[in-house]
Amino acid sequence: MNSKLQTKKSISIVLALFCLLVVVPISYANQTPTTTLGTEGAKFTINGKPTFLFGISYYGALGAPRQFITADLDDMQKLGINWLRVWATWAAFDNDIAAVDGKGAAREPYLSNLKWLIAECDKRGIIVDVTISRGNGITGGPRLQTLDTHRQAVETIVSATATYRNWYLDLGNERNIKDKRFVSFDDLRQLRDAAKRIDPARLITASHASDISREEMKNYLEKVRVDFISPHRPRDPGSPRQTENKSKEYLAWMKDLGHTIPLHYQEPFRRGFTEGWDPNSTDFVTDARGAAAGGAAGWCIHNGDSRHGPDGRPRRSFDMREKRLFDQLDPEETSALKSLSRIFTPKTQN
Repeated sequence: MNSKLQTKKSISIVLALFCLLVVVPISYANQTPTTTLGTEGAKFTINGKPTFLFGISYYGALGAPRQFITADLDDMQKLGINWLRVWATWAAFDNDIAAVDGKGAAREPYLSNLKWLIAECDKRGIIVDVTISRGNGITGGPRLQTLDTHRQAVETIVSATATYRNWYLDLGNERNIKDKRFVSFDDLRQLRDAAKRIDPARLITASHASDISREEMKNYLEKVRVDFISPHRPRDPGSPRQTENKSKEYLAWMKDLGHTIPLHYQEPFRRGFTEGWDPNSTDFVTDARGAAAGGAAGWCIHNGDSRHGPDGRPRRSFDMREKRLFDQLDPEETSALKSLSRIFTPKTQN
């Protein structure tokens, strides 16, 4: 081959590869959002259609390779999973992948990773829970310990991802625990207002450790004015059989208070957490069925590290640097997912 012709051909190949690398990120930036999360009374809606949110914990996604994420998303869709939960302040196992720093400012590349994940889920019709936590040392050192820094984090995240309508914001994971995670109702109201000033239609919640009392329910509904409630029910052997009645009680309280909004179980029990009880497939299915029968609008198969395993392994969604989530789930979780898929997939497609 003529040397000049060969050189031109080589240059053309290099330019083509360069253009491919450049165009792919731009395509995400210019992507027209197609998935919109909303509420209608006690139900969630996706593109205006009442839909039960059947989800999975995906906490450490901002530090996972993108090929792991796309493979996991493929598996989620096959099972009918239509939402996932990721943390914007995750820093477990000495791996700080938080999208914001201690002052609430953008932290790269993790904020961009969050935007990419939301965009990828938008294309697939998947809802994303974006959770903030002030931290207690387990998932990284305490951060956002003042109202000003916490507000800055809210503003940073909402502004960066406002284009997309397929995500909601949890202002403070288990915000009622009286340690470094604690966020008062007064602070929650100011944080909620800060988010709504930027994006009035953005759905906002604040998750609660254990069951919610009637007085706490009143504060969530009337003082903070969340768009839905997110209680993290107790993690004990009796919990799965209690969820249906507890859900009915919550909805009855809401009706009495004149504010009916969705009830979302975004973080139930999980394997590897409670000493003396490792929930099995039947426990997961019982809890999920109870949630739906009781009128809840969404439920999650929660997963995480093994507190009693060597080095916390398998870490599941808590650490996906070396293995993707679906390669870390154990047989009980896999069995539960197959059963739950048969229960919930028709509800997301009717």
